[in-house]
Amino acid sequence: MVNWSDIIGRVSFVNCDPLFHNLSQHWSILPAPPAWLTGHLLRRDCLVAPIPAADYAANSSELILLPDIGIASVGAVGSVLLFSKRELHKIRDIALPTDSSTSKKLVLYLLAQLGLDPKTVDMGPDLSEMLSKCDAALLIGDRALDEAQRNPELIKMDLGEEWYKQTQLPMVFGVFAAPVSAPVDKLKQAHHDLLHNAQKFRDDKKTKDDVIHNTVIRSGFSDERITDYFSEVTNILSDDSVQGLELFLTEVCGSDTDIQWLEI
Repeated sequence: MVNWSDIIGRVSFVNCDPLFHNLSQHWSILPAPPAWLTGHLLRRDCLVAPIPAADYAANSSELILLPDIGIASVGAVGSVLLFSKRELHKIRDIALPTDSSTSKKLVLYLLAQLGLDPKTVDMGPDLSEMLSKCDAALLIGDRALDEAQRNPELIKMDLGEEWYKQTQLPMVFGVFAAPVSAPVDKLKQAHHDLLHNAQKFRDDKKTKDDVIHNTVIRSGFSDERITDYFSEVTNILSDDSVQGLELFLTEVCGSDTDIQWLEI
């Protein structure tokens, strides 16, 4: 039987593919939507998982973060998009998906900074259904990438791009978290293996090409779109990314607690 401390959760989107490509077979992988992974961590079903930054804010007393790695963008992210049938300053209501805590908080914050306060409706992440009932709709992950290609006529706001416009800082959408009671030696090994993969993807052309090829096959997106996407999203956190995360947690989520990082 696999011990919970040998299990790493991973999101079912493509944004973590560089981290998990040829990951050591020591680890068992638990794939799930981002919001589900938060529950898995709190129940100690897995050692480490990428979760929405807003979920960390809501559960910071029970979780610790791994440094250096996450899901971030410096400007446009491509996979967190507000779709609209109307000019943004004219939207009256917005459909919010039930599978994203970070992006829901972020879009409302960004719109408020633009002087907008649309009515919100929680719905399943189906763009056609969402836009049949509301002026605008938020989608994340692979669905956002897909619908952006399918619906070029819709007005779009990229939340990573808008965050950067307003703050001049990267946006950290996801963080790698672990239960505070998790064994430190296991956490350090997981951090080492995941960061090594992220750095190898960044620095080694063959590895990058292999990841892109595998992601194209798995996702069905074109080679060009995945190549572009991996230039938009990054899994390595810079000092500026940490500043952006801190700003999001305090200003958007209302957190007054310092981030608890694993000491490496």
